[in-house]
Amino acid sequence: MILAYWFVLAVAILPYLLILYAKATKEFRDSDYNKNPREYEEERLSGARKRAHWAHLNGFEAFPPFAAGVIIARASGASVSTINLIAGIFIACRVIHGILYIADLDKLRSLVWFGGLASMIALYVVAGTA
Repeated sequence: MILAYWFVLAVAILPYLLILYAKATKEFRDSDYNKNPREYEEERLSGARKRAHWAHLNGFEAFPPFAAGVIIARASGASVSTINLIAGIFIACRVIHGILYIADLDKLRSLVWFGGLASMIALYVVAGTA
């Protein structure tokens, strides 16, 4: 079973979970901020919620090369267990990245981000050597 396909779906959904956290405030629910969500996100969020918004944006940047890497690795005939392992590492890195982003632990966040990048690149390496 190719769990990595489910991981692609999870990575696609993760940014939306982060923005839900960013907007989960009484101020947001009790106002008309949703009429101008980008203005709200950029100008009115602060602290952990602002960082959740930034993690949300970063998640959209990370998604396309990861999804393509999974598809390319599978199409190349790479081992399903290897693809699943690498994709699992990637999603773990993305979840931890979001948590560290919100917690404002920048150095650890960057380290985990590089781990995610390395795992994404590994999908292409596996594809190229299959």
